[in-house]
Amino acid sequence: MTMLRDRVKALVPAPVVSGVRSSLVRYGERTSDRRPLPDFLVIGTKRGGTTSLWRYLLAHPLVPRLFPAWNTKTSHYFEDAYSRGEAWYRSHFPTQRQRRALERRHGGPTRAGEAAPLYMFHPLAPARVAELIPAVKLIVLLRDPVERAYSHWKERRTEGVEPLGFAAALAAEAERTAGEREKLIGDPTYVSHAYDWYSYRSRGRYLEHLEPWLERFDRGQLLILPSETFYRQPAATYARVLDFLGLPPYQLDRYEVFNDRRSGAMDPAVRDELTRYYAPYNQALAGRLGMSFDWRC
Repeated sequence: MTMLRDRVKALVPAPVVSGVRSSLVRYGERTSDRRPLPDFLVIGTKRGGTTSLWRYLLAHPLVPRLFPAWNTKTSHYFEDAYSRGEAWYRSHFPTQRQRRALERRHGGPTRAGEAAPLYMFHPLAPARVAELIPAVKLIVLLRDPVERAYSHWKERRTEGVEPLGFAAALAAEAERTAGEREKLIGDPTYVSHAYDWYSYRSRGRYLEHLEPWLERFDRGQLLILPSETFYRQPAATYARVLDFLGLPPYQLDRYEVFNDRRSGAMDPAVRDELTRYYAPYNQALAGRLGMSFDWRC
C-alpha cells in the first residue's frame, strides 16, 4: 500500500492531489451528521508505543480506518484544530452505514477511534473531550519517563527541529516552554510547537497530566498500561485492549514495532539525574493508580 501511494504521488501533480483531498474533506463535512463520534481515544504518552498500538488496532477487521481524506492516526482536534468545529472532526470517521456493513461482514461491533499522544498533555483536551464524547473509552500507555524523554529528544533531533544535545535540551526546556501552557489555556486558538516539541522532562510527570482525565471520566473508562509490558507482551496487551473496547479476540500474524528510534546510549550522568528527579513523581503515580511500574526510577 505504501509503495502504491508513493507511485501515485510521483505520477499525479501535487495540485491535483491537494484538490482531491480538499474535495474529500468537504464531502466528509457535508456528511458529518452520518458519522458517529469515536468510541475510543489513545491519548498518550508520546514515544510510549501509541503508533504500534494504533497499527495493531487498525489490523482488526472491526476497527475502521479514518476517512480516506485523512492519512493519519489523529485529527489533533482536541488540541490544535478545535476551532474547526464538530463537523470537521466527525469528517474523520466512517459513516454509520459503513460501520454497519463491516459489522454484517465480520459479525461483531465496530469500534472507531484515533491515537493522539498530545491529548493527555494538552491542558484543554480533557474538558473538550468530556464535553463532546463523555462516554468515550481512553487508552493510556505510560513509558519509563527517563526513556521516554530520551526517545522524545531523538525524534525531535531526527526530524531536524532540535539542534541541542540531550543534556542541553533538558537544561533549555524551562526557558523554551515558559508561559506556553498558560497561553494555551488563555487563548483556545493558540498553537504551541514548543510545548509539544521541547517538553522532554515535564511530559514525564504523568500524574499531573492524568488527573484532569481522572477527575472527568469514570475510572472504568480508562485503560492505563505500562509501555514496557506492551513491548514485552504485545499479543497479551493487544488482547487486553480489545477486551476493554468490547471487540472480539483477534490474533495478528506478527507484532511489528513501528516508529522506533535507534541511537547511542544515554549519558550515565544524565540518566542518574533524571532517575532521581522522577522518583517521587513515579511513586505518587503508582499510589494514585494502584499500579506498579517496572521502571528504574
